Amino acid sequence: MEKQQLVDFIRNHVSSSEENLKRITEEFEEVRFAKNDYFLTEGKVCNYYLFLEEGFMRSFTIDIEGNEVTTYFHSNNKVVFDVSSFFSKTPATENIQALTESVGYLISHEKLNLLFHSMPEFREFGRAMLVKEFSAFKQRTLALINKSAEERYSNLIQSNKEIFQYAQLRYIASFLGITDTSLSRIRKSFSEK
Repeated sequence: MEKQQLVDFIRNHVSSSEENLKRITEEFEEVRFAKNDYFLTEGKVCNYYLFLEEGFMRSFTIDIEGNEVTTYFHSNNKVVFDVSSFFSKTPATENIQALTESVGYLISHEKLNLLFHSMPEFREFGRAMLVKEFSAFKQRTLALINKSAEERYSNLIQSNKEIFQYAQLRYIASFLGITDTSLSRIRKSFSEK
């Protein structure tokens, strides 16, 4: 079956017949991004839901002092979209940029909603994705409050080591809520252990 990684991803989150999986994946169109291309820019409505088959992306916003702050990293076999903009049809407050050449599959808001309304198992898939993303967001928010910078760094290494292959250190530092200097110090301390 074409789009095998997409099929496997959906299958891992919900049970569905092969016929329905085929029907779902037929609605997704392949898309490619060059390094530094944007999937979404601040101020535009996020009209597409992306399954990232291969590559690495980051979400970021601009703080009140004009600095880029990385809010999330997206790697292989993950969904990429601005949840709030996508579902409320409001302008995005974040940018989503490819940090490497990337390949994925897009589905429009309209087509996704048609699938949700016509296929209960796909609606369950959508619910599972929202719960998973909300949970990750909540954990990250709490970690910025109740975990030390060292603990956040350690968790990042354990959960997503590939970030260090693809993301600039300044992006990682802003994601962890620390300065570049603090990240260098923490990395040095970890390498000495």
